[in-house]
Amino acid sequence: MLGGLGWVVGSQVGLQITRAIAAIAIARLLTPEEYGLAALALVFASLVLVFSDLALGAALIQRKELSAVDRDTAFWATLASGVLFAVLGFVLAGPLASLYGDADAKPLLQVLSIGFVVNALGAPQQSLMLRDMDFRRVEMLPTLGAIAGAVAGVVLAANGAGAWAIILQYGVAALVTTALVWVRSPWRPRFAFSGASLRDLGGFSVYMLGHRLLYYFQTNGDRFLIGRFLGTAPLGAYAIAFNTILQPASKIGGPLQRVMSPAFCRIQDEPARIAQAWARVVRILAAVSIAPLAVLAVVAPDFVPVVLGGQWEKAVPVIQILAWVGIVQALQSLSVDVLMARDRARTIFRVTVLIVGCHLAAFALGLNWGIVGVSVAFAISTTLVEPWQTVLAARALGVSPLVFLRAISGVFQAAAGMCLVTLGVRMALVDAGVHEALRLVICVGVAVPVYAALCWWRAPELAGEARSLLGRRRARTATSPAALAVE
Repeated sequence: MLGGLGWVVGSQVGLQITRAIAAIAIARLLTPEEYGLAALALVFASLVLVFSDLALGAALIQRKELSAVDRDTAFWATLASGVLFAVLGFVLAGPLASLYGDADAKPLLQVLSIGFVVNALGAPQQSLMLRDMDFRRVEMLPTLGAIAGAVAGVVLAANGAGAWAIILQYGVAALVTTALVWVRSPWRPRFAFSGASLRDLGGFSVYMLGHRLLYYFQTNGDRFLIGRFLGTAPLGAYAIAFNTILQPASKIGGPLQRVMSPAFCRIQDEPARIAQAWARVVRILAAVSIAPLAVLAVVAPDFVPVVLGGQWEKAVPVIQILAWVGIVQALQSLSVDVLMARDRARTIFRVTVLIVGCHLAAFALGLNWGIVGVSVAFAISTTLVEPWQTVLAARALGVSPLVFLRAISGVFQAAAGMCLVTLGVRMALVDAGVHEALRLVICVGVAVPVYAALCWWRAPELAGEARSLLGRRRARTATSPAALAVE
């Protein structure tokens, strides 16, 4: 497991730096209206991730025994669904644009429909790589695709492509990733299909597909409602804040899920081992996710004008509020994998119904106070309902939720101390009339060593985890990944 985490950490550092540079460059080149139009179209594009493999990939990973015909059936079922949804997306682009209230979204939606087929072609191979715990390929291939997309997006934005820069950025990333998957994957589908195999895999995947679809409504409901009722400019400000906070948080948790999901499934009949691994990885996840989001909330008034540009001033309070949402959601990212390993797909679906229902109600209520109201309502509903995933995961393992809380308490204390020190420094610099760019540099320069020192004091286990991570990466060929989960 820790060998896989080594690949995650290495690839994600490079990937997030590349994405951050590209996102900042594009944000500075586009107007809020152009950014909002692209964000509106991407609400539809997110369905590609929901239906890319009909959640059959989750079944391919979870099953203890997997036959050759299971693999073939999953591929052809996935491809058929990709073609079907691509045709539907192209045909429905006009009505969807009318629903959005913006006719300019139609051609963007039609181009994005191609993504259903592109992603379907590579999804089963990526799931099989995950099953085999081939983390090197799982991490590197999407990273190379994202880099290609980022370069294309920046070039297009610089040449006045407007909203198309973001749309084609996603398209190029998907095309390059899928092409690389086919080049590097040793598996090729045969012309074989089994209805019995599809029913067997579908018995598990149907709940996961429902979970994904509900999660789609949660992650896109706020942007759809803002775009539909408040307009593209407010949506642009909300989307830039969302992408600054919640997208990086998901990019930290997502790769860890790709590592932990097959690792948990391999030891699915040993809940004590899963619980031990869960606590260790959650501590690492907290260490790398809480501090950046917390300090960004403190320095947002300087970060936005200096890094993103003055046209995004309205995004400042949204960034500060969504930072808390990002922290909570990042820490919940492994709970679903624990439940999946314990074959609790129905539980996952049920808790997702609760979470999504609460979030959608919160979004609708918050609209009365603009994008800040939506953000506050989102933060409240997140705090009240999302931790239930941890409670259910702990029950599935037969342990107390306090195992989770104890694992992250030291990191939370360190992050809180860092925020207080950074906030005090920033207030002193504001009173002294220091320029916002210099304030930003000084605050970040203070936050990093303070956080490191406080983690050394309040969460000393992290030093041992870091040494173990490096050591396991060197010795990854000598020990099986599943065994590493508890060592």
